[in-house]
Amino acid sequence: MTAAAPAPTPEGAFLRLTGVAKSFGRFEALKSVALEVERGELVVFLGPSGCGKTTLLRIIAGLETQDAGAIVQDGRDISRLPAIKRDYGIVFQSYALFPNLTIRDNVAYGLVNRRQGRAAIADRVRDLLKLVGLPDAGSKYPGQLSGGQQQRIALARALATAPGLLLLDEPLSALDAIERVRLRGEIRALQQRLAVTTIMVTHDQEEALSMADRIVVMNAGRIEQVGTPREIYEAPATPFVADFVGKINVLPAVSEGGRRCRVGALSLAVARADIPPGTAVKLYLRPEDIGVHVNGSAPADSLPARIAKIEFLGAFCLVGLALDAADAPALVANVPRQVADGVGLAPGQTVAVSLPAAALRILG
Repeated sequence: MTAAAPAPTPEGAFLRLTGVAKSFGRFEALKSVALEVERGELVVFLGPSGCGKTTLLRIIAGLETQDAGAIVQDGRDISRLPAIKRDYGIVFQSYALFPNLTIRDNVAYGLVNRRQGRAAIADRVRDLLKLVGLPDAGSKYPGQLSGGQQQRIALARALATAPGLLLLDEPLSALDAIERVRLRGEIRALQQRLAVTTIMVTHDQEEALSMADRIVVMNAGRIEQVGTPREIYEAPATPFVADFVGKINVLPAVSEGGRRCRVGALSLAVARADIPPGTAVKLYLRPEDIGVHVNGSAPADSLPARIAKIEFLGAFCLVGLALDAADAPALVANVPRQVADGVGLAPGQTVAVSLPAAALRILG
C-alpha cells in the first residue's frame, strides 16, 4: 500500500513537527512535541540542560532519528530522510572547522561536494567572506583566527549552499561575554537580511530574548510555552517559564476571593477574580514591577518595608526588602541606579513598597 502524501505545509509555516518523540533507553528525551516554524523567522529553543532542545534540533537535522512523529519542511516529509538529503546548514558550538584547510576551502567545502564550477565557487566564497565581515581571511587557517572569527566562518560555511533552513546549536557559548553580545547582533542582522528560516538552541535567556522572533521554552522533553520574547517574559504561561526566564519573586498566598489574596498577614489586590476563596496559590512578581518609595511619595496602598541589602549591578540595583508584616516573604526589587542614588537608598532604611495588582500573576 502506498503511503499517503504529507499534508501541505500551512501558509506561512515552513517547518511543521507533529508528535515528535524520542527515548534513550528508559529516558524520554522528547514527549510528543508539536511545533510550527514560519518561513523566514528566527526561533530559539530555550531551556535547561537535559530538557530536549538539542535532541530536537538534531532530529530536525537528521542526526538523530525520532521514535515517533513527523517532520514536514516546505511541504516535503523529511521524517526519515538521511541528513545529507535534507535542506539545511548547521553551525555547531565547537565551530567544527577543518584545521588543515584554509578558510577559503572550509567555506567552499559544501559547494565542492556538490560539484559546482571553480569560478562559481570562488565567487560564492568571496561574497560570503565579505558578508560575514572577513573578506581578507581566505588564505588563513582556522588556528590563526579568534573564536568569534571562527564562528563567523562556520556561519559562512553553513550558508554557502543557500539552505532553506539554518540550524544553530549553541553557537555563542564558547565565546567570551563581549564577543557573544557583538556576534549575536551580527547573526541576527544577517539572518534578517537573508530572510533565512533559522532555529537556534541556547540556554542563555538574554541571548534568546534579544535574538528571537519567537521562543520555544522547553522542560523535561516538552514545550512549556511558545511566544514572542515579550510574551514569554511578561505573560509566562506556567510556573516553570516564570521561574526560568528572568528573575521573579514567588509569594505563597491564599485566595480571599473578590480579586484579593492573603500573603501572611497581608491582603493584596490581584488581577484574577476566578480563584475560589481558600485556594492555595502562588503569586509571581517581577523585581522591576515593585515600586520602592521614600519621603512620603508612596501610593495609598503601599506597604512598609525595610531594606535588607542592596546589590549593585551597574545600570541597576537589586534591593532586598523585608516587609513589616507577619509571615511575609522577602522580596527583591529592581531599582535603576540613578533612582537608588537620587533618593539615597541604603541597607536598614525604612521604605514603602507598592505591589501593582496587574503585575501579581497567579499561574497554574
